[in-house]
Amino acid sequence: MTPPMEAPLCLSPRYRLDDELPWLEGIDPSRHYWVAVNGDKDLIVAIAGLTVSSMGELKQIIREFRSLQPGEHMTLARVASVSTIHCVSQNCYAIAAQINEALVWHLFDQETLESLLKTAHPDWQCAPKDIELGRKLLIRSFQQAEVTKSYKS
Repeated sequence: MTPPMEAPLCLSPRYRLDDELPWLEGIDPSRHYWVAVNGDKDLIVAIAGLTVSSMGELKQIIREFRSLQPGEHMTLARVASVSTIHCVSQNCYAIAAQINEALVWHLFDQETLESLLKTAHPDWQCAPKDIELGRKLLIRSFQQAEVTKSYKS
């Protein structure tokens, strides 16, 4: 008799709430998670987080997140962007983000990612120091070049 297949164990380092390296810079008012990549304060990215319109929607998304199995994913849609949470293995989840025009996967344990998702709660407020992170994101969006296509009449 063959033993049942188990999900592979993920040995990759991941962001955890009890990490020795301070990796979470903050969470801005628009629910972007500001992460120091591998604890490097010189390489900080803003990962689009979860926003919801109701408490019921938040509960449904948390249930969906908890039910993810290895190989499955869920999409968090926002007005201007989309983030996808990939369940890599038991207690290992990934969210991709662009760094220097390259796609980089940020790995999280379940407790950490669920805590980040819960900041979508309608009553949640960011720390006063994290309001500045939101301003930085807004400035970045204004600095991005917009490409438009011109048409001949």
